[in-house]
Amino acid sequence: MSKRKYGWSEDKRSRYIKEGRGQGELSNYIPWIKIQDISSRGNVSRLMGWTTMRQHEFLSNLERDYFSILDWEDSVVDIREQFPLNLETTLRIAEEKGIKHSTDNITGIPFDMTTDFFITVIKNTEKKYIARTVKPSKQLEDERIIEKFEIEREYWESRGIDWGIVTEKEIPKQLASNILWVHKFYYLAEEDLSYSTLLLRLLDFKEGSEEKLLAVCNRFDEDYNLETGSALSYVKHFIARKYISVDMNKKINPSNLSINQIILNISKEDNIDYDIS
Repeated sequence: MSKRKYGWSEDKRSRYIKEGRGQGELSNYIPWIKIQDISSRGNVSRLMGWTTMRQHEFLSNLERDYFSILDWEDSVVDIREQFPLNLETTLRIAEEKGIKHSTDNITGIPFDMTTDFFITVIKNTEKKYIARTVKPSKQLEDERIIEKFEIEREYWESRGIDWGIVTEKEIPKQLASNILWVHKFYYLAEEDLSYSTLLLRLLDFKEGSEEKLLAVCNRFDEDYNLETGSALSYVKHFIARKYISVDMNKKINPSNLSINQIILNISKEDNIDYDIS
């Protein structure tokens, strides 16, 4: 599990609050814990979110993979990672349940607990909030971790918020891998907007074409004197923006993927907005 760097103090907590950590929504939200704040045994990473248009901070690959699923889901309208729980409330719950609250080993100052993801969802025009903790399944055998989960569970239940634990068993591995394959291509620089020509070319292919996607992309690069791989980057952008659809639950291999396996979600009559802002 991740450990905080440099100890914990009331001064540091006050600084976090003053910085606005754990506050705001969408692009204005600041996670309570950032990568630079911890010494992690796992892999940390950052991704620019599609839903929020801000950089997200992940303390493990599992968090990153779960985030990719959330970012892909159309019903998700906000994603707040490392979301802080009210300290007075968690201290009270811990006392009532006879559970030791996490504190700094040196200063004895209690840590603010966090939930990995606080998610806003809209379905059938109804907005609701859900909270999810992401942990490897093997950690569910650790009694101390289970104690912390009990505080977290009680915290969210008292607020009427659906809380649950997500492990690697609940995350579709191939779907997450495919989303991450296209994720950074959601945003393309303005000089790359010539990709619209490729989109029209894909539209021109007759239904049932067996030509492979990679062959089409390579030929497009040659025809327009583009750097090798440019057209494939455009295709990744189309998938990320959902202009085209492929089976996201199977490994995407452009060398084997036929044009007839692609579903185009636009037509030549559509007024496509290519604004990437």
